[in-house]
Amino acid sequence: MEESTQLDPLSTKPPRKESGFAGDVVKLASGTLFAQALGFVVMPILSRLYAPEAFGLVALFTSITTILVVIANLRYELSIMLPESDDESANLLALSLSFTVLTTLTTIVLIALGKNLIPTWLNEPAIGSYLWLVPVSVLFGGAFTALNYWNTRTKQFGRLSIARIIRSVGTSSAQLGAGLSGYATGGAMIGANVLGQMVSAAVLGGQIWRDDHRLFRQSISWKGMMAGLKRYRRFPLFTVWSGLLNSISWQLPVFLLSFYFSPNIVGYYALGNRVLRIPMNLLGGAIGQVFFQRASEAKNEGDLAIVVENTFARLVRLGLFPSLMLTFIGRDAFVIFFGNQWSEAGIYVQILGIWTFFWFISSPISVLFSVLERQDLGLYINILVFISRLLVLGIGGYLQNARLTIMLFGASGILVYGYLSVLLINHSGVSWKKIWQILLTNSIIFIPAGLLMLVAIAMSAPSWLMLLLAVIISGIYFLYVVKTDPQLHIIVNKVPVFNKVLQKIIGKIRYEKSN
Repeated sequence: MEESTQLDPLSTKPPRKESGFAGDVVKLASGTLFAQALGFVVMPILSRLYAPEAFGLVALFTSITTILVVIANLRYELSIMLPESDDESANLLALSLSFTVLTTLTTIVLIALGKNLIPTWLNEPAIGSYLWLVPVSVLFGGAFTALNYWNTRTKQFGRLSIARIIRSVGTSSAQLGAGLSGYATGGAMIGANVLGQMVSAAVLGGQIWRDDHRLFRQSISWKGMMAGLKRYRRFPLFTVWSGLLNSISWQLPVFLLSFYFSPNIVGYYALGNRVLRIPMNLLGGAIGQVFFQRASEAKNEGDLAIVVENTFARLVRLGLFPSLMLTFIGRDAFVIFFGNQWSEAGIYVQILGIWTFFWFISSPISVLFSVLERQDLGLYINILVFISRLLVLGIGGYLQNARLTIMLFGASGILVYGYLSVLLINHSGVSWKKIWQILLTNSIIFIPAGLLMLVAIAMSAPSWLMLLLAVIISGIYFLYVVKTDPQLHIIVNKVPVFNKVLQKIIGKIRYEKSN
């Protein structure tokens, strides 16, 4: 089926009235790109300064705070976008921040009561020394979340990019400084993370207060906050539980790996997971935002199947090849970039390579729960994800085999996310035949590359040669995809760094000017 530029969710040529949307996505993606790039650059240094158990400790701390931050505002931050009146939204922002303070105070009480029990439950005595930082992280993390939604409402996306960059710079600088000064401990990494949260929240909050303080002073009142509390009460009653369940599901591997195994194992998983999240952070979120808007329009116009099919095909084209390549070079890449002590983390990445692909596909596609008005199905899937992860991690932990645990975790994710993706795509009107055709076609494209990698393995090629071969093959594939996909041409052209690099590498290729 020929792709329609007008209906393509990733097209950068929407109607004129939406031209600002693409610019907003570029602003958001630019800040994320810089933050991720900086994190990736310093990771090889940090991995040589800090031991795996330090990464494990900070992963455990982050898992605790991530769950609490999700419920810090009782999900009232989601309501900030909804009112027509800025006055009403300002009261909802104040309400969200008030709940952040209340959640922080509650966390202080819980930490005081459980300071001796929590380290025992998590099988990590060292975490006890840093539990006092949990309320601090919840306070600034929750505040940043609420401010982020207000910032999105006012369409000041540049401010958010600045805040993300400042957080990345602050966290990375503090971690490097502590490590190089001889304080390469998990506590130093935790402190640096909290510092990054504090600085980014303060910067974003300061910018918002500078521009909107008159509105806040004139609009925010106790009566207005109570009206918002009552008007949007469904968020704490229903949405908070779904968000909490999803957050706990994502943190389960860290908690259960810590419970059953050593901090080293948690550290290996944490670094591997951090690397695997990079493409999702760079592409998945932006694609999901754009797809949500395009799919909502297409449903009303009766063209949802075309939009979903085009998006699915492009996600497969972008995600399948590199995910399969990871199954060959994960260990070699980690040994070269992060050092020999991280070879086990590289093996975990190899095991989770295919799981990463299905996760990459399902995350943007999952917005169809809202488009199709099937939130009930979304809740069932979240429950299924939670139960399946709990079971497989428990089985692997009981058998005391870390690699088997990761394998079971990956296998369950492939099944659940694969089922989720094809179910939603089919519900949107795309035939099963077309779904499997897209998957099979892109899998066949990888076969020559896979055979070359197998030959290199059979010849016992050194790690550097394996990595070099993978980079060359993947680069050729990427150039092929960009050259043969008109929409990716335009998208790449909108990112100046990629555009300049591609023009140097393939100078003979003439990109059409976008817009």
